[in-house]
Amino acid sequence: MSDRHFDELATRFAEKIYGGAKGAIRLAVLQADLAEALPDRPLRVLDVGAGLGHMSLWLAQRGHQITLAEPAAPMLEGARQRFAEAGQSATFIQAPWQELLGQLQEPFDLVLCHAVLEWLAEPAAILPVLHQLTAKNGWLSLAFYNKDALIYRNLLKGHFRKLRKEHFAGEKQSLTPQQPVDPRELATQLAAYWQVEGRSGVRVFHDYMPQQFQAKAELIDLLEMELAHRRHPSFEGLGRYLHWICRPR
Repeated sequence: MSDRHFDELATRFAEKIYGGAKGAIRLAVLQADLAEALPDRPLRVLDVGAGLGHMSLWLAQRGHQITLAEPAAPMLEGARQRFAEAGQSATFIQAPWQELLGQLQEPFDLVLCHAVLEWLAEPAAILPVLHQLTAKNGWLSLAFYNKDALIYRNLLKGHFRKLRKEHFAGEKQSLTPQQPVDPRELATQLAAYWQVEGRSGVRVFHDYMPQQFQAKAELIDLLEMELAHRRHPSFEGLGRYLHWICRPR
């Protein structure tokens, strides 16, 4: 297994992830969490695996200084275009995470690492690098594809054979991640570098709704309910993604 990038899937990725309620909910939860956690002053921000730059653009519009690092050229070009259309400036680096320490001289106040771990051959290997890239008093915003939610969804569908085989990886051309993250394993791996200060679930109920109910629901109501229940002790762990706000040890 090797790290997977999205050169050939950039357009499909954009349409599938951010073209509907799933993407809107994801952005709403991440933005709400960061708005609550971050101080009201300009920060130096690094977005590792920035994709099309949705989160980075939101932060740029709030006055922060942004550096986007993305290994896939089509994705990075899409981010450039998004920033240009919004009249925002940023630094764009086409590089995988393994090359960032050699290219960046100073740590950042905030490091974003969203939907990256689950596409890596060795997810734990990036954690010490993220630690070095983050200032001592900084923040890490870590969002990852939740293995527990994938198991639960397969239970609801009756896919018991898949569960017995522990076959969780997506197919080669699928947008289901190749290595869903076990939150307990990640918490153990993080402990040497980070203190997790905030936890939220992203799409704690939307993805489990029958399609006919999804189709009837208004987006404004979905957003309200997802935000209201993202930290509920019974529902947070069911999020399709989990978002953890971490501080360096």
